[in-house]
Amino acid sequence: MDQARREQSDAEEFLLHGGPGCTHEYFEICDSYLPAAGVEYYYYDQLGSHHSDQPEAQELWELPRFVDEVEQVRQALGLDRSNFFLLGHSWGGMLAIEYALARGEHLKGLVISNMMASIPAYNAYARDVLMPQIAPAVLAEIQQLEASGRHAEPRYEELLIEHHYVHHVLRMPPDRWPDPVQRAFANINKKIYVSMQGPSELGAKGTLESWDRMADLAKIATPTLVIGARHDTMDPAHMQAMADTIPRARYLFCPEGSHMAMYDDARVYFDGLVQFLHDVDAGR
Repeated sequence: MDQARREQSDAEEFLLHGGPGCTHEYFEICDSYLPAAGVEYYYYDQLGSHHSDQPEAQELWELPRFVDEVEQVRQALGLDRSNFFLLGHSWGGMLAIEYALARGEHLKGLVISNMMASIPAYNAYARDVLMPQIAPAVLAEIQQLEASGRHAEPRYEELLIEHHYVHHVLRMPPDRWPDPVQRAFANINKKIYVSMQGPSELGAKGTLESWDRMADLAKIATPTLVIGARHDTMDPAHMQAMADTIPRARYLFCPEGSHMAMYDDARVYFDGLVQFLHDVDAGR
């Protein structure tokens, strides 16, 4: 586990990376923004990720076990309601929602970044909004590769990068993707990712396919920031609705951002995040 410690602050932010099976590495962008704001933060590779142990037991890749893992690390770090902010991005946002519902008494603040509260709603958004933006012939080839189990082939990645990723995942030319992003993508554990998310990058078809917590968000009592972006793979209107549903939530919209808005709309993302942390610290 890595950590960055700077000026004294009540905010101690624990970062949950996406995937499942990705790494903390793309969060290294935080080093350019959070230390100057006096925020202490913790990088953390979940079990099965590149910089953590990688057991083969399939029964480990279940949401309740991941929630228990977060709780064990929280206890080891000595974080509690006086200082514990949990930020989850993408799959990490799903995990953060589950933790808030199960263990919310330990949280001072919650950040759900670029993640919808319903996989069925995400699948509908992918079908109705994202897929029609791809040329029909290209979409047909992508879907044929998925259907035949050839999602590990270079051609599949080439099509997705050119026709999907640069529009909705990270809005930069691939040869300019920052090194932390390239390392995180290169180090993803595909076994966990495919098992839980499924092989498709246009929707989810793995063990998480039926996950839906939208109706439970009103139970989250923790001050919450929901972050969405105009070009995200996730529906920004849905994320606005999430913020409207959580009793003590606010919504941060990144107008130039995509799924990795911390990179392609960094100033809006981090200004809003730091303001939220400071506001909660100050009781606002």
